[in-house]
Amino acid sequence: MPIQVAIADDHLLVIGGLKAMMESDREISVLFAVTNGEQLLHTLQEAQPDVLLLDIQMPGQNGIDLCRQISGKYPAIKIIALTNLEETHYVKQMIRNGALGYLLKNTDQLTLRKAIFTVMEGQQYIDAQIQKNMLEESLTGKKRTLQEVLLTKREEEILALIATEHSNQEIADKLFISLRTVQTHRLNITQKLGAKNTAGLVQEAYKRGLI
Repeated sequence: MPIQVAIADDHLLVIGGLKAMMESDREISVLFAVTNGEQLLHTLQEAQPDVLLLDIQMPGQNGIDLCRQISGKYPAIKIIALTNLEETHYVKQMIRNGALGYLLKNTDQLTLRKAIFTVMEGQQYIDAQIQKNMLEESLTGKKRTLQEVLLTKREEEILALIATEHSNQEIADKLFISLRTVQTHRLNITQKLGAKNTAGLVQEAYKRGLI
């Protein structure tokens, strides 16, 4: 029986590309594809795949939180994070939350297939570039201290607005950027500061002297 794979990504082009890479493989079958976390959680109540390709950045609930929920409720599902984010703290967070794999969206067909079969065997599969980043970080021993967390100018602007209780949409309108861009920056800030929610984010930012 083919390995059943589900896709959760808010870009239809990404979904289409992943389906195209897998449809010619007799040992892999796409069970379903969804574009947001709410659809994913609802669909999983009816059908559970063997492997879930989970985008980290989606509207509403992000993939990091979804990974924790899904691995807790459906431990048999092998989760592979699928993202453009190369920073090692995202990898560690996803692995900590139950993911077995971490792939970049520019992956090719052979790498995707290898990742799927590797996690099906219960082993981790981390993108080669990510492994290189993690090795360099380990060898140099560089760890961010409170003073070393660096935010971009845009992240600083968004953090200041978050601290004054602006919603994502209000921030988008104020800065003339898209809602998705705000969500991406907010996720980056949250991960850099190691926060779990908005209250923790603001508290940590004050502690570090960032606001």
